[in-house]
Amino acid sequence: MSYKTDIEIARAAKKRPIQEIGDKIGIPTEHLLPYGHDKAKVSQEFINSVQDNKTGKLILVTAINPTPAGEGKTTTTVGLGDGLNRIGKKAMICIREASLGPNFGMKGGAAGGGYAQIVPMEDMNLHFTGDFHAITSAHSLLSAMIDNHIYWGNALEIDTRRVVWKRVVDMNDRALRQVNVSLGGVANGFPREGGFDITVASEVMAILCLALNLKDLEKRLGDMIVAYRRDHSPVFCRDIQAEGAMTVLLKDAMQPNLVQTLENNPAFVHGGPFANIAHGCNSVTATKTALKISDYVVTEAGFGADLGAEKFMNIKCRKAGLAPDCVVLVATIRAMKMNGGVAKADLGPENVAAVKEGCANLGRHIGNLKSFGVPVVVAINHFVTDTEAEVQAVKEYVVSEGSEAIVSQHWEFGGKGAEDLARRVAEVADSGASQFAPIYKDEMSLMDKINRIAKSIYRADEVIADRKIRDQLKLWEEQGYGNLPVCMAKTQYSFSTDPNLRGAPTGHSVPIREVRLSAGAGFVVVVCGEIMTMPGLPRTPAAESICLNDAGEIEGLF
Repeated sequence: MSYKTDIEIARAAKKRPIQEIGDKIGIPTEHLLPYGHDKAKVSQEFINSVQDNKTGKLILVTAINPTPAGEGKTTTTVGLGDGLNRIGKKAMICIREASLGPNFGMKGGAAGGGYAQIVPMEDMNLHFTGDFHAITSAHSLLSAMIDNHIYWGNALEIDTRRVVWKRVVDMNDRALRQVNVSLGGVANGFPREGGFDITVASEVMAILCLALNLKDLEKRLGDMIVAYRRDHSPVFCRDIQAEGAMTVLLKDAMQPNLVQTLENNPAFVHGGPFANIAHGCNSVTATKTALKISDYVVTEAGFGADLGAEKFMNIKCRKAGLAPDCVVLVATIRAMKMNGGVAKADLGPENVAAVKEGCANLGRHIGNLKSFGVPVVVAINHFVTDTEAEVQAVKEYVVSEGSEAIVSQHWEFGGKGAEDLARRVAEVADSGASQFAPIYKDEMSLMDKINRIAKSIYRADEVIADRKIRDQLKLWEEQGYGNLPVCMAKTQYSFSTDPNLRGAPTGHSVPIREVRLSAGAGFVVVVCGEIMTMPGLPRTPAAESICLNDAGEIEGLF
């Protein structure tokens, strides 16, 4: 049996005018700022007007550690949202925007898949409403103003060896990780070493996703540390006087983007920090607004639960005053087999023993999520090659872990295929069983917070950090930043820092390579192992297959 590609399905979608989608959730036309006929931004005036509304139920979708076999977290998020609407619930979806880097690198698209997609798929995976460009521009403005300040006399006495503000571009480009700037003589400034991160790793991205409004945005931007003086005292963005202009560039980007699913249900797609190098959640503004205009909000956090869900709980919920009512943990039979040692080429034949072996990764995530006090429902994202015996093995294992697993066929059947999952998730969310609490307290030391995550979530034996890193953490505590949460930058493929170590490893170490203070965003980034904040392209990037066909349509986005 042949199936249509994601882009073929998306292209055939019967989209409704975006004003009709807004009307379904009570957003008047005058509060929609349209970008064409099928997407719009929601006005700040409307957002302000609904703050006294009743708050809906918050459902987090996360997953096991990603494998080449595929897990389908975004696909499940969309399918569950459609399923909830099919069973008569007023539900919204909140996901992140797609970065051009991975879209042209390994992923090829990030809007769901099969018959559980958000449209317009091509727009969302490309320039969309320009939010990422605005973030890149605001970040670049600050970069330019720092070097301009140094060029015109350096009144702030910035130590050019200690400029910590990197540049960014929304593309995977390993050649830019470490560069020299201001070469070419006196007219071009004072030469120094610098580098680039990908836009989604920018502190500006994190701030946009955590800020409550434009005033809060501007304050947070001003609080960012961009450099240090020779006496090691910090230089802030507000010292450069860039936060006002940056806020102007980000004014429209702060407003959530309203789009629709294939089944014409509403979705906010806003913000896009990666979960392996940032906090991996969509914007607080989008999530909190959706909770005020719908009864259920289905949102996702990036990569596996050890990264995205941990940061959702410990950073986003802590900072925004949110509490999830239910967590949906996505797994596939194919991924269980890979975690059980089966090669990707051999995933087709039934292999119940490998499924059982691979369930250890799933069990580790179930236990971790329960440690936050939130009930967990496992969604088995169904593939047509799954056998009944394999599915039953996963169900039995999940029951032994004190949870339940439900097969969902949203990829093949859309919301109809997710009705069973939707009914159970709604029951759990409505039950009031969630007793959510972060796994560490604000007053713990930064090193103790790192150890708590490494040992409780990753099951590491130790954290390896040299004297320089420990001293830096202590200095930040002395400067008043000790109450901040920590944002672990680590490979997404394993609980360890070794991407090849699948399953549920124990007895490993977590080496810290670098720590960065994101004073504006409000967390400390802990760079572990060999993770890069500027990814590179793979040997065969997806960009090689992306093109326009003879009809002028985009091909190659999955």
